[in-house]
Amino acid sequence: MPAKKPLVIVTRKLPDAIETRMRELFDTRLNVDDTPMTRDQLVQAIQTADVLVPTVTDRLDSRVLTRAGDRLKLIANFGAGVDNIDLETARARAITVTNTPGVLTDDTADITMALILAVPRRLVEGAGVLSKGDFKGWSPTWMLGHRITGKRLGIIGMGRIGQAVARRAKAFGLQIHYHNRKPVAKPVEEELEATYWDSLDQMLARMDIVSVNCPHTPATYHLLSARRLKLLKPKAYIVNTARGEVIDENALARMLEAKELGGAGLDVFEHEPAVNPKLMKLENVVLLPHMGSATIEGRVDMGEKVIINIKTFVDGHKPPDRVLAAML
Repeated sequence: MPAKKPLVIVTRKLPDAIETRMRELFDTRLNVDDTPMTRDQLVQAIQTADVLVPTVTDRLDSRVLTRAGDRLKLIANFGAGVDNIDLETARARAITVTNTPGVLTDDTADITMALILAVPRRLVEGAGVLSKGDFKGWSPTWMLGHRITGKRLGIIGMGRIGQAVARRAKAFGLQIHYHNRKPVAKPVEEELEATYWDSLDQMLARMDIVSVNCPHTPATYHLLSARRLKLLKPKAYIVNTARGEVIDENALARMLEAKELGGAGLDVFEHEPAVNPKLMKLENVVLLPHMGSATIEGRVDMGEKVIINIKTFVDGHKPPDRVLAAML
C-alpha cells in the first residue's frame, strides 16, 4: 500500500508547471484565484497542513505560529527572504523552515542596475513627457541627467545579489565600494576592484549612489535611519531592491521632497503594498511594484526549489535549503 501523501497548502498562485508537479507529488491545496490569505485563513491552514508553502506577503508571526497544529512540520517558503516568518517560534514548535536562495540573484541584480541607470538619467521622467504628449523636440539643455561612469557606488550587503550588482556596475564604469558584516573573499574583492568599508557611516558620506542589498532582520531595521540618510551627499542617489524596512521611508521621503538628495529608485516599500504618498508625487523618484525577481524563469526556479525541499523532507532527509532546523 503506497504511503499517504502529505497535505501541502499553498498560500498564493504559483506557475502552472509548478502547481501541476506539486499535485502529482503531494496532496496539494492551491490558491487558484490568488487572493491573499487572511490571518484567520493562515491559522486554519497551519492547523491542518503537513507542509505550508507561504510567500513574502504571508505574515507568520508568533501569534499565528503558536496556533499551528501538530501535523505542521515544514514551512517551505516561496522566496529567499524569511523575514515574514517568526523563526524562533518555528524553532520552539519543532517546525523546519526552508527558502529558495540563489535563483533570484541575476533577476534582482538586473532590476537594481536598471534603477541605477534610470534615476540619474531621468528615464521615467522622459517617458512621462512622451506619454503626456509634451515632447516639443530636442534641446541642448533639456532633461539633463547625470552620467554614472566614474561615480562611486556603495553597496550595503555584499552577498550573492550585492556581488552580482557589483559585477554589472563595474562594467558600466562605476567604482565599487561596499559595507558588509565582514569583507568578502580576497579573490572576489580583487575581481570587483571593490573597497571594503567597516564603517557604514563613513562609506555613506562618500558615495554618489547607494544600493541596498541586505536582508531585513532586527539588526537591519531602519539601518538607513534619518541620521544616516543625512550623511549622504545632497546629490546622491539611493536604490533599494532588498526590503523596504531597511530604510526609514518617512525620513527618505522628506529629504527627497526637500531636494536634500538627488533621487531614489525603489522596488520595495516599508509598508507594502502601501506606498508613502509623498514618494508618489516626486519627479526625482522611480518606483516599481516589487518586481525585482519577477521573471518567468525565476518563479519556476523558485517553485522547483520548493518542491525539492518538500520532497527531501518528506523522504526523511535534510532539505537542501534549510533555514532553521527543527529542535527535536
